[in-house]
This record gives sequence, C-alpha cells and structure tokens, in this order.
Amino acid sequence: MSPRKQHVILLLAKAAQDEYVLDKMLDDPDAPLEVFGFHAQQTAEKLLKAILSHAGVAYPRTHQLVELLDLATDHDLQLPSESEELRHLTPFAVEFRYDILPGDERPGLDKAAVRCELVRLRTWVESQLRGKVAEMPAQYRTKRRPSKTKRV
Repeated sequence: MSPRKQHVILLLAKAAQDEYVLDKMLDDPDAPLEVFGFHAQQTAEKLLKAILSHAGVAYPRTHQLVELLDLATDHDLQLPSESEELRHLTPFAVEFRYDILPGDERPGLDKAAVRCELVRLRTWVESQLRGKVAEMPAQYRTKRRPSKTKRV
C-alpha cells in the first residue's frame, strides 16, 4: 500500500476516534461544549485532510478549517454544501480549548446538528474513497448513530 493511502487510512481512523468521543458526549447535558467542539473540529480537520491527501493535494499544518475547505474547493473537490457550516468550529481547536471563557462568552453549539454535519462529511469522504483505498480496520470505523434531530 502506498504511503499516501496509508496516510488517508490513518486520518480516517483518527477521525473515528474523535467521533467516538463525540457520540459519548452527544446526549450528556453536562459535557463541556468546549471539549465537544474540540473533538468536532478535529473530526472535520482529519476528514478534510484525508480527502485532500487522497486527491494528492498538499495541505498546510493548520487547524483552520476555512483554509482546508478553500483548498478543497480550489482543487475542484465538490464537498457537500453543508460542509461550509463546519468552518465555525475552528476556534474550538485552540482558542476555546485553552482559554477560560466567562459564562456569557461561552460558545453556542448545537451538538446534534454538528454531529449530523460530520456524519454527512464522513459519508461523502468515504463515498469518494470507496474502492480506491483499502478498507479501514473495523476497530477504527465509526458507528454512526441514527440522527434524533432533523437537519437544520
């Protein structure tokens, strides 16, 4: 297997680990939004980097989702239109992860809607890779939970 394919599989596996955490936190009202947002941002970042890598696009070392989304668009990768909504997760990578925010400045985040967007992005990424990248080992695959909410 080529190093690029190995890298794509690694990114998908690491994204699945973040998705595991998201699914554990989804229905927990006490789960800190900053932590949920961090894992959501990491999931989006790794999925975007996986599809960019698969396409042979060199991407910068960045947590800026807007850069990765723009890079995908610049290289004619037709991401799901809803993926643009994920750009608001960027502050969770560093800013909200390390700063203590007063109660009135806490980030607003619809956990269920974010999770649905990430499932859509993963489904699209996997559809683009189907038959082109070796199957990911079962322990790294995400178990998709049925959505309890309608698309927003």
